[in-house]
Amino acid sequence: MVSRGRGYAELARDFRWVIPPRFNIADVCADRWAVADPQRPALIRYDGRGGTSITTYQTLKSESDRFAVALRRRGVQQGDRIAVLLPQSVETVVAHLAAYKLGAIALPLAALFGVEALSYRLRIAGAKVIVTDGSGVAKLDRIEEALPDLEMVLSIDGPGDGAEGFRETLGPSDSAFVPAVTKPDDPALMIFTSGTTGPPKGALHGHRVLIGHLPGITFSHEFFPQPGDRMWTPSDWAWAGGLFNALLPALYFGVPTVFGPSGPSIRKRRSG
Repeated sequence: MVSRGRGYAELARDFRWVIPPRFNIADVCADRWAVADPQRPALIRYDGRGGTSITTYQTLKSESDRFAVALRRRGVQQGDRIAVLLPQSVETVVAHLAAYKLGAIALPLAALFGVEALSYRLRIAGAKVIVTDGSGVAKLDRIEEALPDLEMVLSIDGPGDGAEGFRETLGPSDSAFVPAVTKPDDPALMIFTSGTTGPPKGALHGHRVLIGHLPGITFSHEFFPQPGDRMWTPSDWAWAGGLFNALLPALYFGVPTVFGPSGPSIRKRRSG
């Protein structure tokens, strides 16, 4: 939507918003690329030891289809809230895409949140499902009685301690899913404000929120994307900055997003 011009005045003069009548984040960030270029790299994981592994757009589509099928069979419907309490990972992206395909509402939650912050957001949002890991399960165990709407806890670390295994719940590998038909203003995700001026407030965004972020990313990154581009951000994909200003725009434009381990262990290896 932003193309090079002879100057800022010309660029601003010629800019126009283009909002299609139907729009779904999962379609534009995964499925359309899976059809056009199935083996195109979508995610590149750095393992902290010099190795990398690639997740293609076809894999993102098939895995999110499988998860969407499993959730629908378990009664998840359009408008239900699906919380994602994970660090940067393939499963984080798959959970988001499946939520959008269902017409459900993704609820990104930072892995650094404590039990009080999690309890408040999950309760206010009325989350029905949460996808997390072992660390998240341990936190949820302390607050589950305060979350009457939460019906399903799925852990990418496998079943145990009141959680079902994420992988164990996926549908068959050949699952075909027909995504919900969504309009640009249909709700897609809820992100809570920081709470600096009062209790955090859940801001509900439609699918068009991605369109609103694309011009800023394109313009501020030298008319992104350019051949050979890679995207990386240290920001948690649960934050608006990491999600709206890095991960989702990169997937939209077909640019691989790099991610990997962080924290004391990786910093020690780098400095050693």
